[in-house]
Amino acid sequence: MSGKKNIAGALPVFLFFSLTTALLAQEKEPPVVSAPAGKAPSDAVVLFDGKDLSGWTYKDGRPAGWIVADGAMTVNGGHIMSKKEFGDHQLHVEFATPSPATGDGQARGNSGVYLQGMYELQVLDSYENKTSVKGMCGAIYQQYTPLVNASRKPGEWQTYDIIFHAPKFDSAGNVIEKAIITVLYNGVLILDHVSISPTPGRLKENESPRGPVFLQDHRHPVKYRNIWVRELK
Repeated sequence: MSGKKNIAGALPVFLFFSLTTALLAQEKEPPVVSAPAGKAPSDAVVLFDGKDLSGWTYKDGRPAGWIVADGAMTVNGGHIMSKKEFGDHQLHVEFATPSPATGDGQARGNSGVYLQGMYELQVLDSYENKTSVKGMCGAIYQQYTPLVNASRKPGEWQTYDIIFHAPKFDSAGNVIEKAIITVLYNGVLILDHVSISPTPGRLKENESPRGPVFLQDHRHPVKYRNIWVRELK
């Protein structure tokens, strides 16, 4: 009699482990991505590797002519845009404002990173440099003030790590959900899942599901390096 009770008592445990095993067998393993320190992840699209500008053009379609030296490119001769376009994506950009610094306010190390060519994340020398809080480094230009000022000194390399979700549209092409952006600046969260609208200086008037990375020439010799994108599926 006691043996039958033990078997009966073991059945729920057996069924539990059988069900768990079955569920685990159905789970899809995430892909493996290697991410060596200081390098682009293995599944990233490298837009600038420090060697050439083959992945970029000026706005009018001419090959980009920014100055490439010492693993970086320096603003020169007009805005440039990536040949490839992206929807939802993770973007990594490193930049350095000119040193020694000259000018003040918006006239000091000014450039910009446009997501999909439409939404400007401001680049500016904001180290001990007063200006409009919606025009400082890390701002969505004229829309959002960064949570903190994490700027380094002029000439030092700085990093944007950006998570961008493209706007969503209905069947008629109308925007039903705004674009969303989250930004870490030098490893510090400065924009936390905020909804954004197109900003001045954008490539075109209307939003779209995909667009290029667009770097602004504001006539200041800002440097860029190590630019890569991971598309978010």
